[in-house]
Amino acid sequence: MDELLRQATIILRGMWKHRWLGLVVAWVVAAVSVVVVFRIPDRYEASARIYVDTQSILKPLMSGLAIEPNMDQQILILSRTLISRPNIEKLIRMADLDLNVKTKAAQEALVDDLIKAVAIRSTSRDNLYTLSYSDPQPERAKRVVQSLVSIFVESSLGDKRKDADTARKFIDDQIQVYQKKLEEAENRLKEFKLKNLAAQTSEGKDYFGRLGDVSGSLERAKLELREAENSRDALKRQIVGEEPSLLSDAPEITSVVSVPDIDARIDSLKRNLDGLLQRYTELHPDVVGTRRMIKELEEQKREEIAARKKVAVSSPAAVTSTNPVYQQLKISLAESEATVASLRVRVAEYQSRYNQLKDSMKMIPQIEAELTQLNRDYDINKKNYEGLVARRESATISGEMDASSAAVDFRLIDPPRVSPKPVYPNRLLLLPLTLILALGAGFFIPFAASQIRPVFFDARALREVSGLPLLGTVSKKVADADIAREKTRLRQFIAGVLSFVGAYGVGIALLVYFTSRTA
Repeated sequence: MDELLRQATIILRGMWKHRWLGLVVAWVVAAVSVVVVFRIPDRYEASARIYVDTQSILKPLMSGLAIEPNMDQQILILSRTLISRPNIEKLIRMADLDLNVKTKAAQEALVDDLIKAVAIRSTSRDNLYTLSYSDPQPERAKRVVQSLVSIFVESSLGDKRKDADTARKFIDDQIQVYQKKLEEAENRLKEFKLKNLAAQTSEGKDYFGRLGDVSGSLERAKLELREAENSRDALKRQIVGEEPSLLSDAPEITSVVSVPDIDARIDSLKRNLDGLLQRYTELHPDVVGTRRMIKELEEQKREEIAARKKVAVSSPAAVTSTNPVYQQLKISLAESEATVASLRVRVAEYQSRYNQLKDSMKMIPQIEAELTQLNRDYDINKKNYEGLVARRESATISGEMDASSAAVDFRLIDPPRVSPKPVYPNRLLLLPLTLILALGAGFFIPFAASQIRPVFFDARALREVSGLPLLGTVSKKVADADIAREKTRLRQFIAGVLSFVGAYGVGIALLVYFTSRTA
């Protein structure tokens, strides 16, 4: 510790020896730095604040109808990409900054300076943006900010319109492509159906459905044919047991006399009555009316039979007459034969269809696979086409909504204005810094001089540095005049330091005074 104190003492004594050099250097550095600070040109800042309102009332109203882009994200990206070279070149033209630019290099330098000088600050939470620019000329700074505000708003609207137009053009192109694909798919499907028309029914059923229908119809036709043949055979057996004629006075035969038209109507009404009784009671009006009609027809039949008997009795020549039962059986037999013949034709037709479909069974799976693929391609193209048409309508509505400028509202909170006092340089801050710089130079120069030309103040330091034995020291007797002269020099040095600091204090005070008056 004692050694450190001794070394520090030696250094301070060496610096004290060059104190006047340090004071002069401090004054020179202070004067130069103050001149430099005051020669820095003043820069005035122009600024404007814009609020971007993306919470439009149209959003909930147009939900599901229009495409809703993320406007907050778009505005954020726009704010970050606004200071680009094309926009800065446009800004130069709008603010008339290129009037004195004669060369391409000067224009490039101007663009680079503007890119560095223009600033956009935002608070991402509130969508509030501050556009600022500083320039030695206040009016030019204001023009730049005004132009920048215009570019900010126009870029947003222009980009939205450009995006909407690009999207609509792309969708229109895709619609034309898919419309052509859809027409081609329709033509392929139509040609395939015309080519394989025999493999489909009018209901559009496939082959196996048709085969099942034909098989069912064939079985029903065979069953009806067997029923008709059994009915015909029964009629034949009945005809064999009947006499073709009978005596006219046989009273018991009249009970079996048949009137075909009345009997057919009675049978139809009885079948209808059976159906009504399954749904209604005996007291239902339809049931009562049907029973009444059956009773009237039966009475009409008895009257017809009675009239025939009177005719037979009144004719003496009529010894015998044709048996009505036999006659009715013959008629029924003829009808049964006709029914059997028609059913045989039907069975033969169904059998032919069934055999034809069964023979072409090997080709049907391939045909159905091709039809399924064609239908799938057609459905996919149709779905894409309809989706593109719907999206085109949504894009059109979105474009109209953007064109109305109702989706995003740009509000100029603070119009472009210039600060009344310069924002740069801050001389109140720079002057104390120059004082610190001057004091630092005033201390450094004496220290460097003491190290370059060291002075020994005691025998020990000389012996340590030279490494030679020291025989002795010679002391100097200080006279009173020397002491007085040293005191005078000390007072002069203190006065010089105080005047240095005082000059700085007065200068800073005057600067504060004039700055407050211009504020």
